[in-house]
Amino acid sequence: MNKIIILVFAIVFTGSVFGQNVGVEIGDIAPDINLPTPDGDSVNLYSLRGKLVLIDFWASWCGPCRRENPNVVKAYGEYKDKMFSNGTNFTVYGISLDKTKQSWEQAIEDDKLTWTNVSDLAYWNCAPAKEYKVRGIPSNFLIDGDGVIIAKNLRGEKLDEELAKYEVKDPVIEFESALNDLRIEYNRLAGSEKYADRKELKKIEKTMKKLESLIEQMK
Repeated sequence: MNKIIILVFAIVFTGSVFGQNVGVEIGDIAPDINLPTPDGDSVNLYSLRGKLVLIDFWASWCGPCRRENPNVVKAYGEYKDKMFSNGTNFTVYGISLDKTKQSWEQAIEDDKLTWTNVSDLAYWNCAPAKEYKVRGIPSNFLIDGDGVIIAKNLRGEKLDEELAKYEVKDPVIEFESALNDLRIEYNRLAGSEKYADRKELKKIEKTMKKLESLIEQMK
């Protein structure tokens, strides 16, 4: 299958990460996090699977974090609705190392952080910060739709550059081309009685249906 079909499988079948380690290095599956939002509702990181997610450690009292926030806001506004080769859409999972809810909420409002914000208000005793081996903030991890860490500590334009690498510029055209290639492959295997080919046909047929649905939604 060509490169575009591989891209389609990456988007349609997000979730295939068998055999990979859970850890905090590039190539690892990021550990799950489950912390409360300002409203008290717990949101876990794994609930965002399928999207590119920036796990962003910061705090209201951290000057460098506050100066970096406009860059993250800009990237979020530009890419939150985009399609990527390794996930659909982009979002941020902001983890604050604040000590008081008032300071945390005020910073969220002032800096216009409209994504998912969570905190245990434990300062440097923040459990996820320890698990992710965060020694200073701001600190961030970019994970793909499968939850795999693909980059770390992206500052300024680096975040935009990293997201641009994976952006699908015109998904409808690329997906229609991929759908055509899948149909050709399906027809090639249609007459085979081999078990492996019949299994592959079912996989291709399932992909085609999901791809047709995606194209219809995007038109």
